[in-house]
Amino acid sequence: MKFDVITIFPHFFRGPFDFGIIRRAKETGLVEINIQDLRVFTKDKHRTVDDRPFGGGEGMVLKPEPIFDCVEFLRVAPKDERIAQAGMPVPHETVILLSASGERFTQSVATELSKLERVTIICGRYEGVDERVAEHIADREVSVGDFVLSGGELGAALIVDAVTRLIPGALGNQASAKQESFTADEHVMEGEPNSTCGSGGLLDYPHYTRPADFRGMKVPEPLVNGNHDEIRRWRRREALAKTLRNRPELLDGVELSKEDRRLVDELRSEKVR
Repeated sequence: MKFDVITIFPHFFRGPFDFGIIRRAKETGLVEINIQDLRVFTKDKHRTVDDRPFGGGEGMVLKPEPIFDCVEFLRVAPKDERIAQAGMPVPHETVILLSASGERFTQSVATELSKLERVTIICGRYEGVDERVAEHIADREVSVGDFVLSGGELGAALIVDAVTRLIPGALGNQASAKQESFTADEHVMEGEPNSTCGSGGLLDYPHYTRPADFRGMKVPEPLVNGNHDEIRRWRRREALAKTLRNRPELLDGVELSKEDRRLVDELRSEKVR
């Protein structure tokens, strides 16, 4: 997997990509990350990357010329070729424009991107990016949340991290990625103890470790009795409870079993009381 990140602050990425899973993935050759300084592709002595918006208004807008030149320098496939790839089982590459007005970045989007060979990320800045970049270069506009950042650099770091950890071999135990919040997978992992359940698109269940009794706060009994069926049921119930409490809208987007629905009704009844 190859990432190209286009930014006006290349030094920002010295930290985020030099630790943990991303560092190991780079060292083992699973990912290649190239940071492109947008100012290199300017043509004036002031290395200007922005200008005032047509029509007036506050702030400055990133100019199209440096971005077009940078993408062409990277030899990214033209957008019409990438659109043609969309009909293939797995497209080779994509170009993402980070923007507060983009679609929300989710675990499903991360999974989709992890199957590609190349992802180019354009970091927005200032008041925005000239719309011709979105229309003629980017395949999609993406936002990392319903809030506004000063620029796309933080978002780019989040996306690279979320995607990298889904690449086979990046994690010490790849099954870990199937048992996390938002991951739409089976509740019980094939070949694993039946106490090990995936989130099925919900939030992850609570986790505990030793000591079993810390300052009078004890680990729930089902987790220490060794009964895998009880552990599995407890984890599923707690995953549903946490989702209902913190992100209830997720329940509308996952397939719930008859037992899940019974538990949700039970949990809602407890909440009312």
